[in-house]
This record gives sequence, structure tokens and C-alpha cells, in this order.
Amino acid sequence: MKPVSSRRASLAPFGLAASFALAMGALTPGSAQAAPFKCPHVGGDFVFGQEANVNSLDQMTSSAISTRNIALNIFEELMTRDSNNHPILDLADSMTESPDHLTYTFKLRKGVKFQNGQKMTSADVVASFNRYKKVGLARSMLVNVDHWDAPDADTFVIHMKKAQPTFITQLSSFSVPIVIIPASEENDPPQQLKPIGTGPWQVEQFVPGSFVKLKRYAGYTPNTHFDNRTGYGGYKQACFNTVTFRIVTEPGARVAGLQTGELQGVEDVPTKSVAALKKDKNIDLLPLKNWWIQITYPNLSAPPTDNLDFRKAVQAVLNMSDIMDAASDGSYSLNVGFQYPNQPTYTDAGKSTYNLHNAALAKKYLAASGYKGQPVVLLTDKDYAPMYNAALVMQSQLQAIGINAQLKVTDWPTSIQISMHDPKAWNFFFSGWGTQPAIGPIDTMAFLAPPDAVNLPKDGKYDPALVAAWNGMNDKPTEAERQASFAAMQKIVLDKVYAIPFGSLTKVQAVRSNVKGFVPARIPRMSNVWFAN
Repeated sequence: MKPVSSRRASLAPFGLAASFALAMGALTPGSAQAAPFKCPHVGGDFVFGQEANVNSLDQMTSSAISTRNIALNIFEELMTRDSNNHPILDLADSMTESPDHLTYTFKLRKGVKFQNGQKMTSADVVASFNRYKKVGLARSMLVNVDHWDAPDADTFVIHMKKAQPTFITQLSSFSVPIVIIPASEENDPPQQLKPIGTGPWQVEQFVPGSFVKLKRYAGYTPNTHFDNRTGYGGYKQACFNTVTFRIVTEPGARVAGLQTGELQGVEDVPTKSVAALKKDKNIDLLPLKNWWIQITYPNLSAPPTDNLDFRKAVQAVLNMSDIMDAASDGSYSLNVGFQYPNQPTYTDAGKSTYNLHNAALAKKYLAASGYKGQPVVLLTDKDYAPMYNAALVMQSQLQAIGINAQLKVTDWPTSIQISMHDPKAWNFFFSGWGTQPAIGPIDTMAFLAPPDAVNLPKDGKYDPALVAAWNGMNDKPTEAERQASFAAMQKIVLDKVYAIPFGSLTKVQAVRSNVKGFVPARIPRMSNVWFAN
């Protein structure tokens, strides 16, 4: 076995997203470390305007960005990603991989304590993996794992059934991560995990629908293998006394709060407000391209969306330019696929199905489906204006060809719960896939693959061609073969209308000019950010 060190380096890219250079043996340490980051100023309450409600901080069982925004400041993983999306070690001090790629041995960083004061040991890691295997949303990543064990308090070992080139890629994902929690919380029910992590921020107060207030965790042990924050890992320091995530769902209220200073940062600035805010010397605008892929997906287990011809009718009539213009206030790009065009893994496979806006073809498919005018429920929310506006335009386009499209509008957490647990209550669910496409194809397509598919396969039976392509994405030995499997899976999804991507939108974040160190990101990172004196 050869070890991999985490000191001053990230793990070399491999496969579809990023992974260890498995055949290269050890990763060598970098040059001598610079002095670690030190907060230029300590203190204050940073109030951040978040655009959607959050009803749980359970990182293992929620894919909602509203949960991830907050929880990733509280919890940590064995591994995470750096600013270039490469896997790095986080709570693990080192990782050793066996020559046959069937065993991964993690040595834990010493001195790490949970926010309840308890020392973290391998028993906690075992319990965390046990819980994830039972309730984790992306537990399909563990399908090739035979078992794990902890030979001593500082060591955690994963034993594979077979070699999987993308395993480390999945393990380091921060989409729905295997966060490390105290062993005492192993049996917490889904969505009810107590928010006790190892990160630099801990929960002080949580008022659902209003705000979540975090405070600096005085017992935090930073990762001294780095000298600064990188991505969602590295050397992290809490410079503020507290960070308050205030739920501000109305875009105008976020802008007003930013202008008055009631909010010092916001997750989203509406496009129509950008020009005026550019003139305000007290505000820094922070554009972030390819924020998410605006998307809807059908309920495959409920009529009429269980019928392929009906789904094709919907797909054929849609005008993606009109939908995306409404969703983004004009700040968008058309995009057929499940990666962004600037990514090396992008493919336009299935493009013949995209942006047809062909009413005659749609009506032909509609007649073939035997549709009789029954209600078609578009499940959306008002927390995220792009989702609501996309649903409004889609409703109009469907009604124009005789589909009885009806909106069901809730808040974002309720919308997610209905989509997951009430399969008779909806036909199309509206979402935005952002974090997952940014991480890579595996995280994205996991939404559509067993056992974690969001679109409820009819009779519990998955498309065997889709499953074969998904398995190829994970198991093929070369990057080229895995990319070909991804393209095949994307084409199947679009041909069978298992999901309908509308396009990609740009997000503009903003902070007051006295906020320093804040870098626009898909998930706001509150460490290594401070107020100027």
C-alpha cells in the first residue's frame, strides 16, 4: 500500500469529475507552508439574505441548496473538494489505497472535536457511514462497498466488493455528503439529524421560515495541512462572532436590505436590480455564471405523465427561450444537457429533442397518448422565482395545445416533501440542478438512477438501458468509456423524457463593500470572511 498525503496539495483529477491518480501511488507533499490564514478582524454579526426556506439541516437526507448553504458551514467530511473541484482530504489526515483498489484506509486528523465537546474517533465515522447507508440520499455510492471497519480509534477502512474508478469522486462530493456526526446520532430519523458537526460554525438558533443563526465554534480544529480555505475544505477560521442566514424570499426585499445595510450579503440579486446597484459604492456585485440548470422532471408513476407519448408531447411544445427568459430575467443560456458547455464533460447527446416548440408535433404525440383532458399538476414554489416563473410559462405553453395544466404552489421545503412522498399529488416538479452539475456527471445523473431517482419509476422498475449506462459511468475502466456512458445516459433521459432541462442561468450575489474575503460560490462559505475596520 502507498499513502496519500493531504499537505498543501489537492488530489489529482481523474475520471469524469475528479479523483485520485490511482495508478500514481502517493501524492507528494507540496513546498514549505506559508503562514496560515489569520482573521484581519474578528467580531460582528454577518447577516446573509437567503432566498429559500430551510426546514432541516440534515446534510445526509436533503439535496436542497437551502439546506446545503447552511449545513456545509457546520459539518465536515472525510474528504471534500478544493476550488478546482479536485478531491482533498478534510477530516482524514491521509488515505492509503491498496494496489488492487479494493481497500481504502483513512487515518483521521488528531484533536478534532464535535461541537458538543466530544472527541471525534473512528467509531463516529463508522456510525456516520452506517446512518448514510440507511437514509442517505446518494447511498447508491456505497453499492460497491462490501463493508467498513475501524481497527483502532484513529483508523477507518473501507473494503470494496470490486474496484470502482469513481469511488473517491463520489466520496468527496459535497452534494449530499457523508458528513461525520457523533455516534450517538446514528439512528436519528431522516430530516431530524441533530446539527452537531466538527466545522467552524455551530447552531445557536434555528427558527424555521425565519432565520438560522450560527456562532463561532471555539473548539474548532483547523486543517493545518493547508494555509487557507480552498473550495469547501482547507484551513478555515470563523472571523465573525455570528452569521445569521435570514430567509428573504422576496427579491425586492433582499435588494432593499442590502442597500440599507440590514443585510450585509445576499444569495441572489434580480437581474433588473443589477444596473442600479452597480452605481452604489457601498455594494460589490459578484456574478456567478452557470448557477444552475433550470429543470423539470415528470412523475413516471402517475397518469398521464406515465405515458411516453404524453411526455413527448410536453417536450415537443416547449419554447425554452421563453421559459428561460422568464425564469432568469433574461440572464441565461440555452443548454440541452446536464453539464455546462464550459466543462470538459459536456455533451449535447439527445439534442434533437431540445427546444422544438413544435405545436403540430406536440398535438400528434398528445393524440397518440390518449390524453382525455385530466389535470396535469405542475408542482412549484415561490421561494425560488426562477422555478415559479418557469412553471408559469410552461403552464401557458401546455394549455395552448389543450393540456389541462394546473399549478400547485407551495414553499420550497414543502414542494420537495410532496415530490418525495406524495406521488399522486403532482405530474411535473420544478427544480434547479446547480451543485450537482458543477461537481460532475455522476452527482447529476444520480438524480435519475437507482436507487435514488427523483422521478419515481413506474412500478418501481427502472429502464434497463438507463441502468446499464449508469453502471458504465461508474465502472468502466477508462475516462473515455465513462464519458461515452454518460452521453448514452443523457440521450436516454432526453429520448424517454425522464427529465426536461430548460437551460442555464446566471446568478449575481452581492455583499456590502466592508465585507472582505467573500468569494461568490454555489454554497456561501462563511469562514475566512470578515468585516473591514
